[in-house]
Amino acid sequence: MNVFIPNKQTLSFFVLNSTSFSYTNFKKHCRYTKLMAQSATNVGKKLIKIDVSSDSVCPWCFVGKKNLDKAIALSNDRYDFEIKWHPFLLNPSAPKEGINKKDYYKSKFGSRADQMHARMSEVFKGHGLDYDLSGLTGSSLDSHRLILFAGKQGLDKQHNLMEELMNGYFTQGKFIGDMDFLVESARKVGLEGAAEFLQDPNNGLQEVNEELGKYSANISGVPHYVINGKHQLSGGQPAEVFLKAFQVAAN
Repeated sequence: MNVFIPNKQTLSFFVLNSTSFSYTNFKKHCRYTKLMAQSATNVGKKLIKIDVSSDSVCPWCFVGKKNLDKAIALSNDRYDFEIKWHPFLLNPSAPKEGINKKDYYKSKFGSRADQMHARMSEVFKGHGLDYDLSGLTGSSLDSHRLILFAGKQGLDKQHNLMEELMNGYFTQGKFIGDMDFLVESARKVGLEGAAEFLQDPNNGLQEVNEELGKYSANISGVPHYVINGKHQLSGGQPAEVFLKAFQVAAN
């Protein structure tokens, strides 16, 4: 807590210009003055709200997040940001127990799988990351339950959790359905009660389904961004596109 201690000049000014001086009123005046000073520092700084629909097993969603984070870092002096993450299931029927990631991509994309892997490796390298296809893939439902749970403890924690989950899945061969991985990711971002929450498969399930209906029903792919409720972007856009979108949304 900041404690205000008036100097002689400030106290004398207040007494001379007040017909009913009391120290209580004086402290109220000082608090008001401090708040006004703080508000003055934020003049011209507008709020940018971003709703992101994504799947934690979508590589372009991770690329998009990296570019979004870069754009935010470049414009923090002009805008305040509020980012909310919403679920999308690329494969609603993905097995909960997990399957080999390379085998899954080959069965889904056929001869294009190797070409897609090379392309993603190149894109990830541009962000200083190694694209890793080792390990398992499968249902991302539990990760979405955890992501929405994190949002209740703070949007910063939710945003940081997305980083941990995607980084683990795409660069470290982690399985998105592994409870130990989910709990460890939650611990790293300071999320409390994650293990207990995830133990019951029904916890957060209704919320995930509601959000899927609200945010995913009218889109065909991810990542998908809605900025200030009306400006929309899709795909792993470069930072420059986000910066332009911020400018348009703020006007």
